[in-house]
Amino acid sequence: MVCAKLKPAVSGLEQEFPGKVKAENVDASTEEAKKAIKDLGFKNHGLVIRSAKGEVLHKQPDHSVDIDTARKAIQEILAQGA
Repeated sequence: MVCAKLKPAVSGLEQEFPGKVKAENVDASTEEAKKAIKDLGFKNHGLVIRSAKGEVLHKQPDHSVDIDTARKAIQEILAQGA
């Protein structure tokens, strides 16, 4: 399973990859999120695709988020069996 943390515009990925993707919106203003944002190298937000174990498999920082790129990354990750 892949966990993608995303904005509502891309939350349809759960339906597109049923049973394989869990989408979650995260409030970037919490202290925990601010630390995660910094650790990921983002300025203030972004998109992260993680393995079921929490490993970062793909990320798109700040305003470079592109749903088609994220979709392709998910397809590739799932094809690899991650």
